[in-house]
Amino acid sequence: MTTRYRVENVGSFLRPAELQQARAEYRQGRITAERLREIEDRAVLAVLELQRQVGLEILTDGEFRRAIFSGVLSDAVDGFSILPVDRVWHGREGAVTEDLAAIVVGKLEPRRRLAAHEARFLEQHAPGPFKITLPTPNQFPDPGYRVGVTDRFYASRQELLQALTTIVSDEVQALVEDGVSYIQLDAPRYSYYLDPRWRQRMQDDGVQIEQGLLEAITADNACMRAAAKPGVTRGIHLCRGNARSCWYAEGSYESVAEALFGGLDADVFLLEYDSDRAGGFEPLRFVPHGKTVVLGLVTTKEPELEAQDVLLRRIDEASKYVPMEALALSTQCGFASAVAGNLISHDDQRRKLELVADTARKAWG
Repeated sequence: MTTRYRVENVGSFLRPAELQQARAEYRQGRITAERLREIEDRAVLAVLELQRQVGLEILTDGEFRRAIFSGVLSDAVDGFSILPVDRVWHGREGAVTEDLAAIVVGKLEPRRRLAAHEARFLEQHAPGPFKITLPTPNQFPDPGYRVGVTDRFYASRQELLQALTTIVSDEVQALVEDGVSYIQLDAPRYSYYLDPRWRQRMQDDGVQIEQGLLEAITADNACMRAAAKPGVTRGIHLCRGNARSCWYAEGSYESVAEALFGGLDADVFLLEYDSDRAGGFEPLRFVPHGKTVVLGLVTTKEPELEAQDVLLRRIDEASKYVPMEALALSTQCGFASAVAGNLISHDDQRRKLELVADTARKAWG
């Protein structure tokens, strides 16, 4: 039996200025790793206190020890290089085509555990239950696989995906053995399958859509099996892109809902539902009995607060497809999937979290 939390944050928080400066100085060789860790520790303690004050039921370290949410893997594993990629991001100021990604340029060899240091600190200092977020193995084969480079080490994307699945599932198992009771996989790449433009691009690249989706689900289920222990909650967050208040995919869950909700062996689905880009709640009819759906109704991309009566009405609408007792509430995504963060203030962030917590109390008591 897993614990059901009514109030969640997806994972990341806006980095304080001191931490951003320290990370820049560390990259420039101006401070030591030990000094950076001291500043990270202080920032994590502060964000834990913030979460306690606003009433979150499950805590994170804000991903403050990462430059990007997926860096917890690429920073710990040899074989990656951060290189430019062509990907269009959409936001309030139009489309942005520049981006960076972890490209596989060698055989993947873990140098150390991925998130053991994060879990140890939270175990010692978190004032309540906490979760560890990890990137899905599916985060890396696209765009991380480059013909002429990656295929010197992995003959296909499928072979690379298998190697990544082993690395992530080994870390999941180790975290559970360490006593972590909530593991969340962050899975932006499923949005490729629900966005017609990305589906077309994948087909143009020779990807068989149904087969690719099945391979992604199989990889994530291997990680979920590694956490299959009584008392451990296994979550997965489906995202359409989240950087500097921009996104790169849109579309309803409908085209993938039966395969995803019926096929993923997760206990909790954390779903973006903050805008029309996500479509309606009808796809939730495919969520199996006993699973929890966390409705990401409060956006982290814009500073304006949602009207609470609208949030309560939307929770009621979702309950037509998933029982009220199987629903929960969260922000739509993290506040800072990368160091730079979304285009909101720390005060905006706090108000958003307070709104989530207060709305959940009104909805569920």
